[in-house]
Amino acid sequence: MRVGSPLLQRRGGEGLTGGDLAYYRLLGETDRITTGPGRLEPTRTQEILRRHLPRPPANLLDIGGGTGAHAAWLAADGNRGELLDVVPEHVAAARLAEDGLAVTARLGDARELPVADDAFDAALLLGPLYHLTEREDRLTALREARRAVRPGGLAFVAAINRFASLFDGLAQGFLLEPGFREIVETDLRTGWHHNPGNHPSWFTTAYFHHPDELRAECHDAGLDVVELVGVEGMAGRLYPLTERWDDPAARAIESEPSLLGLSPHPLLTARVPA
Repeated sequence: MRVGSPLLQRRGGEGLTGGDLAYYRLLGETDRITTGPGRLEPTRTQEILRRHLPRPPANLLDIGGGTGAHAAWLAADGNRGELLDVVPEHVAAARLAEDGLAVTARLGDARELPVADDAFDAALLLGPLYHLTEREDRLTALREARRAVRPGGLAFVAAINRFASLFDGLAQGFLLEPGFREIVETDLRTGWHHNPGNHPSWFTTAYFHHPDELRAECHDAGLDVVELVGVEGMAGRLYPLTERWDDPAARAIESEPSLLGLSPHPLLTARVPA
């Protein structure tokens, strides 16, 4: 969970406090997932989304879309849509990338989307859910995405895995540092990740999902689950193998239920009921 780690240094989202906003303002959002081992997450996310998205041009809503890392390739594929984020600097950066792309960017909160009902073919929530530590807030965000997407459309929902800090601590030696073991114990017991000392390498306040819990929340929000996969698999923690970031190993085990807890990020695809 150090700065620059591909595991827990994630995109801007919703429900951020002032301290959390300051944390994200320090990050190089674009560089984080376009260089080194961080490339595995967006590469696999693109693969999974393209598996389900309708043929372009689709009208897409990128909720908590950060600086536009995903909106850019979706627009380059021939899609159009809108990006919403709560970090002003991210929205400004995303607007700079709008030239020639059919995407707009503005401030917006996942729990109260400034969009019309049934306006989009699909919605992306690739960051907001783990910044909403209260279950009701997460359900509100999921229901808002359902409202914004036409019947039969899709929602793509990412989370941070309940076991992420444990495995990251093992991989990077953080479990030997004072205070980190207590953070991990709380993560495993409650899913609530808190960094009381504001250690710069140990992420910010967030909620870590058990894979089964992510499936249950989407169901409770009125969405029909299509698939739940692990994005990176074990490859997300093999830091020495940064030159093999596109190895197909993650794909081979992506839907194996007994291994979903190994991937730093589960990604759920859901359909809005007709």
